[in-house]
Amino acid sequence: MSPIVLTQLATGLSVLAGAVLVKSVMDQKPMAGPFPRCPSCNGTGRVSCLCSRWSDGDVGCRTCAGSGRMGCSSCGGTGTGRPLPVQISARPTNRPS
Repeated sequence: MSPIVLTQLATGLSVLAGAVLVKSVMDQKPMAGPFPRCPSCNGTGRVSCLCSRWSDGDVGCRTCAGSGRMGCSSCGGTGTGRPLPVQISARPTNRPS
């Protein structure tokens, strides 16, 4: 085999090994982290803009800048569910005897 063929073979094998490594890491820990995908935008962080729902067929407003897509209000554009920091306090009720 010529040196060029060996170089191409080595390069191809290293690319393949890198892809396998990245896939194994992604299977163990997805990029979204521990939070699930947002059900409103399906993890994209964008939803259809209100201007695209108008009956005249126009698309474009200040919110979407003409793209027809605006940030998701459910996830804030992150595409994942957000935990809400809530503190619940319960006091015992005073029952008359």
